[in-house]
Amino acid sequence: MISKPLRLAALSLALSWATLGPAASLRWAAQNDILTLDPHSQNHATTLAVLMHAYEGLTRYNANHEVEPALATKWSYISPTQVRFELRRGVKFHDGTPFTADDVVFTFGRIRQPQGTMQIYVAGIKEIKKVDDYTVDLMLEGPNPILLRNIVDFRIMSKAWAEKNKSTNVQDYKAKEDNYASRNVMGTGPYKITAWQPDQKISMLANPDWWDAKRASNVTELSYLPIKSDPTRVAALLSGDVDLLTDLPTQDVARLKADPKLKVVEGPEVRTIFLAMDQGSDELKGSNIKGKNPFKDKRVREALSLAVDREAIKRATMRGLSIPAGIMVAPGVNGNTPDIDVPLKHDVERAKKLLAEAGYGSGMELQLNCPNNRYVNDEEICQAVAAMWARVGVKANLLAAPMAQHSLTFQRFEAPLYMLGWGVATYDAQFTLQAIAHTKTTGADGNFNFAKLSDAKLDQLIDAMKTETDVPKRNAMIREALLRVRDEHFFIPLHHQMRPWAMKANVETLHRSDDRPEARFTNIK
Repeated sequence: MISKPLRLAALSLALSWATLGPAASLRWAAQNDILTLDPHSQNHATTLAVLMHAYEGLTRYNANHEVEPALATKWSYISPTQVRFELRRGVKFHDGTPFTADDVVFTFGRIRQPQGTMQIYVAGIKEIKKVDDYTVDLMLEGPNPILLRNIVDFRIMSKAWAEKNKSTNVQDYKAKEDNYASRNVMGTGPYKITAWQPDQKISMLANPDWWDAKRASNVTELSYLPIKSDPTRVAALLSGDVDLLTDLPTQDVARLKADPKLKVVEGPEVRTIFLAMDQGSDELKGSNIKGKNPFKDKRVREALSLAVDREAIKRATMRGLSIPAGIMVAPGVNGNTPDIDVPLKHDVERAKKLLAEAGYGSGMELQLNCPNNRYVNDEEICQAVAAMWARVGVKANLLAAPMAQHSLTFQRFEAPLYMLGWGVATYDAQFTLQAIAHTKTTGADGNFNFAKLSDAKLDQLIDAMKTETDVPKRNAMIREALLRVRDEHFFIPLHHQMRPWAMKANVETLHRSDDRPEARFTNIK
């Protein structure tokens, strides 16, 4: 028997959708599961894409990825380093408790804890001060030109709920820690996460008390289904067991486009697929080179990059669904310009020459860690790269694993050479440069730098762009930093990922270049 409160909630939900057509359920599938339900633990795109349905920030993106108010209704600059946010009144967490300034202050302290990887989203904020129950001041370390974009993913958690459930500390994912917040959710967003069965299903129900009266979706029930197998995932869509598929095997795109029961929407994703090399250790794990680290030599890094035939990967592995990359940010991100995003030309002979000059003419053996369920054709790309390296005398022993395990490995600094795909949540290159290329500190700087990269000139450029408000000057700094990363071969960029989505013909949704489908922008006819 359904309780009276639940019946009333269901009636309220039905009435709130009355003008949007009949209530509908949406089954969304992709290849990998989330890592956690703790919104401050893991900077992992699938995790963020799911949790943003339940947790909200002070700001959010509209349909055009422009910043608009969310849990804050307005903001004003008291000074260049003090920004006052007026909070939305009447907002309730999913358990019915009110959202106030105390939750914002608490969440700021929580997200900055060093065991998480989300500090980048509050980069440049020194302190958040409560003015009154519905006003907070963000005290900045300096002028912050991308503050409003950064804090989109500063997701607010209920202070009272966290304290009640002993979850004031962020989950330490790399230590395999679990807490109440890593298995349960308490946000203010449009959907309530009601269950998570790892590697099987995440269940969500629409929040009838959500503050946004301009709701434009008739999706009342949302399920996320991680399906690792490409054929199984496609079969689920074709059979009608799935409504939306955001991880399309490249070999099936043309077939799905031709199916009259389906439609495919596509576009580039602001994500760059690359290889990161441990440039800090004195000796590489899993290598036959003892007593030194070949990756500290620029010639070795350049040789490995020259040996990769990006056009061949695009043609044979990606079936045309990739943009070979020369720099570490994709088109659509501030800082990417066609004149510098020029892929390194494949050159086997020069690669061999550089390796010989560096003292590795007789070859070397390396360990290559890759995910096998996260990016489009991730394991197949790594296999192709390994075969290309073999032609220049480099033997790569490939260790492929699900993203949950792969992420643990590189976050523990146990992967001397690994694949990663970096999406730019802020649409600004500083996000990439600060997180993965700045020397690692205890804060946002280098918080995803698990390659131990440390370059003083690069740090200086990144630090300067954080507070530069003159747009041309700042863009010049970004350009110089991207060129230094490119020309010093600090990473091996492979390509910028294309991301077609397939869905039933009756599903209407916005394609998002950050690869985050949003049910609030989705209708089922």
